[in-house]
Amino acid sequence: MNTKKTKLQAISIGKYLRLSPNKVRRILNQIRGKRCHEALLILEFMNYKPCKTIKKILQSAIYNATKNYEKDKNKLIISETFANLGPQLKRFQPRAQGRAFPIHKPTCHITIKVQELSS
Repeated sequence: MNTKKTKLQAISIGKYLRLSPNKVRRILNQIRGKRCHEALLILEFMNYKPCKTIKKILQSAIYNATKNYEKDKNKLIISETFANLGPQLKRFQPRAQGRAFPIHKPTCHITIKVQELSS
């Protein structure tokens, strides 16, 4: 029998966000593995549009961990972060001589998982 201990992770997901997943991943790579209060400071002072949304999702994950799993807020680390591609909004830009140029407006789903740092 496999009696492997699994750590409880608090999860927070933001879906159908009008952000490019590639640009969001660039920010998520900066905060992955860091303590939550440190990651919040990083997001506060980074000058990118997705930072505000990522910060809200991270605060939600921290709240889920403290309320649902009774974890200590000061010992939480970001264990997993990823951004998946959502549905694309397809639009057309009119061009010269009656042509139409396709525009793809991406959406993404952001997932952040936090867990307590094992001492």
